[in-house]
Amino acid sequence: MGSNGSVIPFFLNKKKEGVLPITSVDMTRFNISLQGGVDMVMHALEHAWGGGEIFVPKIPSYRITDVAEAIGPECEHPVVGIRPGGEKIHEEMITSSDSYYTYDLGRYYTILPATHKWNLEEFITKHNAKQVAPEFKYNSGENDEWDTVDTLRNLIVEHVDSDFKV
Repeated sequence: MGSNGSVIPFFLNKKKEGVLPITSVDMTRFNISLQGGVDMVMHALEHAWGGGEIFVPKIPSYRITDVAEAIGPECEHPVVGIRPGGEKIHEEMITSSDSYYTYDLGRYYTILPATHKWNLEEFITKHNAKQVAPEFKYNSGENDEWDTVDTLRNLIVEHVDSDFKV
């Protein structure tokens, strides 16, 4: 949430100028706190089976317009367009081509290596893993869980700036 690449600290800083530039009104991003990232790494270290797995957390998405409203409802929110170099409208953590190697582990997904030297059935049993449907994809625009303006405000206070007020 508060990392250098996050829009949240950028908007908090730009709020002083009264303008929060919106790349696209359709833009979405996944939202994870620093602690959520640490928890995922610890989970991966504890549950890695044989190496090569990619663990993907199940986390909420947010709309860029909701972040702008949460931080600066009184600010202008001009749409400035996508930056040169190709900025994505939605983040994609699991592509449809990854679905054939992706398993649902409950709080996380894992993308397994296409070839491995361990027993897949033992992995499935140990982790109660369920293979996702063919062509499944996981992106911030089609997520089932969303942060709202109010939850974003609370998360900013909790994880980014304890003095934040609208």
